[in-house]
Amino acid sequence: MFQKWLKAIEIYGDKRMLTMILLGFSSGFPFLLVFGTFSLWLKDAGVSLAAIGLFSLAKAPYSFKWLWSPIVDRVRLPLFQRLGRRRGWALFSQLCLMFAIWGMSITNPAQNPVNMAVFAFLTVVASATQDIVLDAYRIESFNNREQGAGVAVFVLGYRFGTLFSGAGALFLAAIMSWENVYKIMSLGSLIGMIAIFCSREPKEIERPQAKEKNSLWKRGIGFFKKSVVAPFADFMHRPKWLVILLFIFLYRMTDAYMAPMAYPFYDDMGFSKIEIASIIKLFGIMATIGGTLVGGALVNRYGIVRSLFFCGVLQGLTNLSFVWQASVGHDLSVLMVTISLDNIAAGMGTAAFVAYLSSLCNKEYTATQYALLSSFMSLARDAFAATSGFLAAAVSWSSFFWLTSFMVVPSLLLLVYMIKAKIIRG
Repeated sequence: MFQKWLKAIEIYGDKRMLTMILLGFSSGFPFLLVFGTFSLWLKDAGVSLAAIGLFSLAKAPYSFKWLWSPIVDRVRLPLFQRLGRRRGWALFSQLCLMFAIWGMSITNPAQNPVNMAVFAFLTVVASATQDIVLDAYRIESFNNREQGAGVAVFVLGYRFGTLFSGAGALFLAAIMSWENVYKIMSLGSLIGMIAIFCSREPKEIERPQAKEKNSLWKRGIGFFKKSVVAPFADFMHRPKWLVILLFIFLYRMTDAYMAPMAYPFYDDMGFSKIEIASIIKLFGIMATIGGTLVGGALVNRYGIVRSLFFCGVLQGLTNLSFVWQASVGHDLSVLMVTISLDNIAAGMGTAAFVAYLSSLCNKEYTATQYALLSSFMSLARDAFAATSGFLAAAVSWSSFFWLTSFMVVPSLLLLVYMIKAKIIRG
């Protein structure tokens, strides 16, 4: 038993994992620069709360990246051909990201809000494009059983990236101007560039090329069919593909539904902002990293199906720790346990779930299909979770968390059906 687990975690010693942690960092650091950290800069600059809220619209490309993922999936960039299709797009998006963040750094948000919004939008577009290609690169670098470990290390790097642009940026802002902070943040793209130059291009999927010369219109129609229609059609040729989409929608619902109410709950329990930040950053991040690494080893040891079931049950059970928290109220030791248990389960669930999404992708259309599955279904879950406030207002906190815990049951029942119907394997 012990030897089998040792063999399962040996994957973390693979040299590909160093590339994954660096690429994860590159994927993670831009997010807070247009979200939490950015909001604080805007507030310090005297921008109104209403305007700060409007700036959040700049994040929209993260939810709609599947719209241009076919281009990233199929087109080779002329000036980056020597690097290959995946690495070429990765380097291009990282260069764009660096210059967009630099553009933010030389713009005064109070004096030039429109220019700042443009640079923030370009930062998100570059970041979302990078996510498209890095997700494809990660999926194509591992087989199905290795996907969980690849996800775990990628998420580890992602967390380090958010620490760099979150806590790191706040520390720097205490000793220098926000403009200089963002100039330093723009250099975060160098980490991803180093990883790209030191890595290898995943094995290319051979695609038959048309030899006849067609008109520009016919070539455009052909590209649309191969790059946009084909990936969707390929997925819909799967048996019971609607059941798969329903499972993707339901699986993380227990966490997605309670997430918008977490901070209001902490506030109602009497926890200060400093207490919440300290515990979530210290225990939450470490627990998430640990849970993700364990989840990756679990997938490598037991496969995707059993890992999905185990992690699903665990996510439902750990939500009950919030019921305990609601009963004791303001108790820091209980909050530490609650946050740790919830984030360990969330990390394990993420590793198993992303490994499953990755296994669904035909490697001929990796970028397009993964972008579609991840961003579109995430948007659907978030839209449903928007009703969580109405439920929380109608019932007690204990009842709310009991109900969110039971939200895992439909996905587990559907998973059992999928196993029996042989819709899911691995």
